[in-house]
Amino acid sequence: MSAGWTHASYAATLAFVLIATLPLHRHYRLTVLRQPLRLLGAVVPVAALFLAWDLMAAGSGHWSFDPAQTFAARLWGLPLEEYAFFVVIPLAGILTFEAVKVVACRRRAP
Repeated sequence: MSAGWTHASYAATLAFVLIATLPLHRHYRLTVLRQPLRLLGAVVPVAALFLAWDLMAAGSGHWSFDPAQTFAARLWGLPLEEYAFFVVIPLAGILTFEAVKVVACRRRAP
């Protein structure tokens, strides 16, 4: 990645994860995105817990985010990409899990 775009590394990684997993929803006719309350119920509690942990760890200096690889915008000291991480990665995991279930069921069917 060129030096001018390095600040977008984290966001680009999240975008690639979405690009790779969102098509699973349509290809395998999943219902994940058609059940927004269920999806929120799966993502929000875990995201809240890990965001609290992230805020404490970053605030106490246990870890940090390289400003050269993230956008400048911060919310409570965390880059906006970190908040997106807690939505994108669980969504990708759920989509992948549901797609694997479909494939497994198809293989078992006579």
